[in-house]
Amino acid sequence: MSFEYLGLSDEVLAAVNEAGYTDPTPIQKKTIPSTLQGRDILGIAQTGTGKTASFTLPMIDILSHGRARARMPRSLILEPTRELAAQVEESFEKYGKHSKLSCALLIGGTDFVGQSKKLDKGVDVLIATPGRLLDHMERGNVMLTGVELLVVDEADRMLDMGFIPDIERICKMLPKKIQSLFFSATMPPEVKKLTDSFLKDPKEFEVSAPTQTAVTIEENLVKFKGDDKIKRNVLRHLIDESDIKNAIIFCNRKKEVKIVNKSLNVHGYSAAELHGDLHQDTRMETLAKFKNGDIKILVASDVAARGLDIPDVGHVFNYDIPSNPEDYIHRIGRTGRAGKEGTAYTLSTHMDKKYLTTLLKFLDKDIPLHKVPKEVLEDPRKAKKRPLNEKKSSEIDESNQKDDKVIVGMGDHVPDFLLR
Repeated sequence: MSFEYLGLSDEVLAAVNEAGYTDPTPIQKKTIPSTLQGRDILGIAQTGTGKTASFTLPMIDILSHGRARARMPRSLILEPTRELAAQVEESFEKYGKHSKLSCALLIGGTDFVGQSKKLDKGVDVLIATPGRLLDHMERGNVMLTGVELLVVDEADRMLDMGFIPDIERICKMLPKKIQSLFFSATMPPEVKKLTDSFLKDPKEFEVSAPTQTAVTIEENLVKFKGDDKIKRNVLRHLIDESDIKNAIIFCNRKKEVKIVNKSLNVHGYSAAELHGDLHQDTRMETLAKFKNGDIKILVASDVAARGLDIPDVGHVFNYDIPSNPEDYIHRIGRTGRAGKEGTAYTLSTHMDKKYLTTLLKFLDKDIPLHKVPKEVLEDPRKAKKRPLNEKKSSEIDESNQKDDKVIVGMGDHVPDFLLR
């Protein structure tokens, strides 16, 4: 089935064709027709399955008629992170190029006044993170009474980041007659409760089980003993061995991200870090350089694990095993996208036994082992060194040789005036 059979307008189909897409993904096939019919949607699909296009494409058609009023957006899309929100904005620019829809992005770390001015002009599509949206609402910069269509993306990630109370607060300020689309990779009880409260007789679509990894990804588990220095040795070996085009390395903590990135740069690798402590402009610039190929390796915290649409990531390295096993799915889902092949490596030391056991139980399968040479696991700091007071063999041989000359206390050289 091609996009032509989903009920989209000629203008949207032209934009999709110009973007190079011909066949819709399973989640797009299932959700787009029902969304165009005005139904509420509950979509359960893992990352990398094309969820963003499954709501942006029909939204462009639905909003093609009508006009936004000042401070009253016609639609609202909520995203858990700034990167995801910015990416959705890019999708609207790409697929809505033949429409006249206006779009505003409300995220932290960017110009608040500039965002307010955009809202004053009126926008058809408002894309926001919950915290920044509430900031604008409290200042009277935006009212939700004109919203016709709501999208809550990555609902389970919203839960992980503590945004569910904010989502509930925002949803209560929306009109009662509204079309709502909720998307989530998993469906924990708290998210199910939220969808039950705000969705009306939704069409529910599930593409694949949340514990499944994409068949296009070659998974590898690298087990070894050693400290952080050995771990970095192993990482560099895997990078060199793989002859990577580009890669994302995931660490559990921001501190680890900085250490690994610094180590890679010291050893001559083209790498940059991405985590929540960086200024938003820096984060967006780093992502742009990675997409353009100016940066070969991205060392990231889980802020980058979900939804980043970088279609040609060849390798993913789990420098740390994620504490939440579901994050493993989202991390390695950065590669092997859109039917392309990808490779994922997960590093595991004796310190990771608990997390590894939990992960394998969650996946209900073993990850194939990948061995590294013994010399990679050798720590040069522990190599046997000669004590400072130990003489070389050549020095010992020379010292054992007897000299016919009589030495009078001044070492090997005696001043002439003493020998007279």
